[in-house]
Amino acid sequence: MKPNADPAWLETQYNNRARVPDHARVFQRWTEASDLVRRTSPAQLDLRFAPGDGGLLDVFPATVPAPASGAPVLMFIHGGYWRSLDKSQHAFVAPAFNAQGALVVVPNYALCPAVTIEHIVLQTAAAVAWTWQHARDFGGDPSRLALVGHSAGGHLATMMLSCRWKDIAPALPAQPISGALSISGLYDLEPLRHVASVQADLQLTPASVARLSPAFFPRPKGGRLYAAVGAEESDEFLRQNRLIRDVWGPTAVPVCETVPGKNHFTVLESLVDPAGRLHDLALRLLGLR
Repeated sequence: MKPNADPAWLETQYNNRARVPDHARVFQRWTEASDLVRRTSPAQLDLRFAPGDGGLLDVFPATVPAPASGAPVLMFIHGGYWRSLDKSQHAFVAPAFNAQGALVVVPNYALCPAVTIEHIVLQTAAAVAWTWQHARDFGGDPSRLALVGHSAGGHLATMMLSCRWKDIAPALPAQPISGALSISGLYDLEPLRHVASVQADLQLTPASVARLSPAFFPRPKGGRLYAAVGAEESDEFLRQNRLIRDVWGPTAVPVCETVPGKNHFTVLESLVDPAGRLHDLALRLLGLR
């Protein structure tokens, strides 16, 4: 067996809920905060961007006046190992960016094992295409579209930088995304084939790993990636974060950092904190700093 490929060891590295005993309380905070945002903000909820399960998204408009060209657009893609969680639990991300003048879009996607990760990637591309095509309907500027993704969402955001967009919709630019912030993202999916707690749902094969691992792709021609991970995450998540910089290089990945004192779930606190490093990085992608 290859070094560091022992299934028991990999389970300790990739089973984040087991690594963070109070993860349920974190999820509860996300849900309660998101419920409040969904009830009290001028959001447009459950807009359909694609047919079928998971093809809905929520739009949260900027709460300060936008320039004549429109507000920059942030799309947040949730995590959950492609098999759990929901956009409704992540509305809490929106207000801090709405207050800075950004339009925020939070899409859903269908979940494994009912669908494959390949399906989810294409569904995410459809959400990006819909957002680019409809941003102006909500006061947004599609030329300033940035993605932020957490965990599996970080993987999906990174995959979007390598998308052949003309194959998705001929009217799209060759690269409609100005950049992406991947938080605790996954770039080499091969280890997950050996993690029993997730592989049962993901059903990855060597062929699908090759198709779905950004670390195996050439660096994208357009857009830039900011990669960040909680400093208290596992050695494997720290390695994954370094890996995408090593493979794509500092031109494509100008930021590759750890967030002090944060684990796989609390790392999102830095995204919604106006003084947080991840919040600052997202604003930079949006052209607001």
